[in-house]
Amino acid sequence: QVDLVESGGGSVQPGGSLRLSCVATGDITKYFMGWIRQAPGEEREGVATIDSDGTTTYGDSVKGRFAISKDNAKNTLYLQMNALKPEDTAMYYCAAKEHSWYPAWPYWGQGTQVAVSS
Repeated sequence: QVDLVESGGGSVQPGGSLRLSCVATGDITKYFMGWIRQAPGEEREGVATIDSDGTTTYGDSVKGRFAISKDNAKNTLYLQMNALKPEDTAMYYCAAKEHSWYPAWPYWGQGTQVAVSS
C-alpha cells in the first residue's frame, strides 16, 4: 500500500514549462511508477513510466518534451514538462504498481490540473 500526492500543476502559456511532483508515503524503489493524464471527454493516456532501475518510457505525444525522474531518498517522482502545447491540458495523475507487468495501476494520487492556453 502506498499513498501518492501530486503537486505542481497550474496554468501556463504554450511553449512554457511545468514540473510536477508526486510524493509517496512508501519506498518508491519497490514500485513501478508512472504519470497518466486524462483530458475532459477523453480516455486516460499514459504519459511516462519509470522502473525501479531507472528505465523510462514515454508516450509518443510527449517524447522529447517531457522527462520523468525520481529521487529515491525523498520518495518523490517528477515530471518535467517543456514546450507545452494546448493539447497537453489535462488532469495529471501519479500512479504506482508493484510490477511493470501488472495490467492495472492499483495506486493513484488525487491528480493535479495542467492547463495550457494563450
